[in-house]
Amino acid sequence: MGSLHGYAIARRIEQVSGESLQLSQGSVYPALIRLEQEGWITTEWGVSETNRKVKFYSLTRAGRKQLRVEIENWEKATALVARFLESR
Repeated sequence: MGSLHGYAIARRIEQVSGESLQLSQGSVYPALIRLEQEGWITTEWGVSETNRKVKFYSLTRAGRKQLRVEIENWEKATALVARFLESR
């Protein structure tokens, strides 16, 4: 998707979730700070579509690698849960 600012990231997550998730700034920005501290995202100042100065966030190479690890872990966990549910 490329670089997005925090508000756009939150709205995108809400959109993809079918509006099932409602995110607040109090949950999004601390997560973005943590991801930046881990080296998984990088930030760059820019101007939003509403002409405001905002930080844009992008995945780093390490972030893309970590994303693959997290996806693999999620797939393993959901497969395990599925096995338990199938054995009922």
